[in-house]
Amino acid sequence: MAMIFHRQGRSVVLLEKGRHPRFAIGESSTPLSNLLLEELSLRYDLPGILPLTKWGTWQKAYPNLDCGLKRGFTFYHHQFGQRAATNPARDDQLLVAASPHDGVADTHWYRADVDDHFVREAKKIGVEYLDEVDLSKAVERDDRIELPEIKISARFVVDASGPRGFLHRAFGLPELPLPDFPQTQGLYTHFRGVGRLEDLLDENSADLPYPVDDAAVHHVFDGGWIWVLRFRSGITSAGVAAVDSLATRLKFSGGAPAWDRLLECLPTVRDQFAVAVADRPFTYAPRLAFRSGVIAGKRWALLPSAAGFVDPLLSTGFPLTLLGVTRLAGMMEDHWDSSQFGAELATYARQTDDELLATARLIGSLYASMGDFPRFISLSLLYFATASFAEAARRLEKPHLASSFLLHDHPAIRAQLADLRNGHDTDKLREDILRAIEPFNVAGLGQRERRNWYPVDAEDLLRGAPKLGADPGEVTRLLERCGFRALS
Repeated sequence: MAMIFHRQGRSVVLLEKGRHPRFAIGESSTPLSNLLLEELSLRYDLPGILPLTKWGTWQKAYPNLDCGLKRGFTFYHHQFGQRAATNPARDDQLLVAASPHDGVADTHWYRADVDDHFVREAKKIGVEYLDEVDLSKAVERDDRIELPEIKISARFVVDASGPRGFLHRAFGLPELPLPDFPQTQGLYTHFRGVGRLEDLLDENSADLPYPVDDAAVHHVFDGGWIWVLRFRSGITSAGVAAVDSLATRLKFSGGAPAWDRLLECLPTVRDQFAVAVADRPFTYAPRLAFRSGVIAGKRWALLPSAAGFVDPLLSTGFPLTLLGVTRLAGMMEDHWDSSQFGAELATYARQTDDELLATARLIGSLYASMGDFPRFISLSLLYFATASFAEAARRLEKPHLASSFLLHDHPAIRAQLADLRNGHDTDKLREDILRAIEPFNVAGLGQRERRNWYPVDAEDLLRGAPKLGADPGEVTRLLERCGFRALS
């Protein structure tokens, strides 16, 4: 955000409470995240950021900047006390590819390296940067925001300091609930020595849409889930998010012993971590979800990452925040110092909150279905269908077809999101979801013959061209531009 404002000719100062490099989570990119980052890098001339948008270009440009290969989303369902075992129907797993080969794959960001890289790039292009700045006060005037502790006055302030961050505390902003979303807790750290699932499960690797470990791996069980994200350096990010009742029973607040207790309940995951060693102390998060009651004022705005947070499930944090960066950048470029700026800022706040609520509605329904994995799979298709449609639309330079996250402003999707928790049986829910996503399903999702393994298949996108208002020739040229066939 600071780099973009600087490129627009603004006088910008970037304030940091701590110092980089430092530990952080929020590490997994998605195709839509990378596309938004690519659009921003090209529009605002950020060549130092552009290579981060694909695994292949990242490895070529920054071989020493740690990241992980993310070919897709891997989900395995577990019953407490039972070893995971695959079955021919594959109704206990879901594999959704996000790229056809490594060269254009997504990535996991080792944040200590990547955040430090962003800061160095900002300083390189001329952004003024101050770290170890501990602020507690902000004074809102009619024409500026004053930060008296460091004697800085700004005509506009963007808060990127995360949930319950600086402006939320300084202005005493209210906190609102996320309707129908469970109270959840988290426990996480980085490990070394984590084993690979492919060595523990009896899968025919020749048939897999991608190597199951080269992905965002989700171990799902009734009441929660574990994430496993592998980095090239040998570090693995892993943690658990769970509803309060389970987290309290396992005593998450105790740290490492709670992790060990959880693994004892999940024999296959326990085997994956049999020789793993924590690389740092566990972090306990007593409350994961957050929603600010106010998102913008006359002279300030919270980035989506500071306005709210739902859950790491489905890696929604990056795209939501990058959509916010894109919108604030456009407002500043087109409406700063105009009579329209206030109205645009109000629209930004409404969009940010609407997308947070839509995300919470879907993920809350997924939590409620973690004990019924076929239902969980059907609900997941809402995310994958809308995300893949949005990516294709933007790559075809038709962003108006997908102006909102999860396409939640489309009537069919909005109605389906509103109806997720109404107690329909699993078969009817699947039928309803497949009907709702049909106008947007350009990835062959829901085909029973694929038995929950979904590759990235050019034929799916070609067949879906009319849904995008495109012809097969346009889609073919899109695939060529994106390097789809580079390794075929």
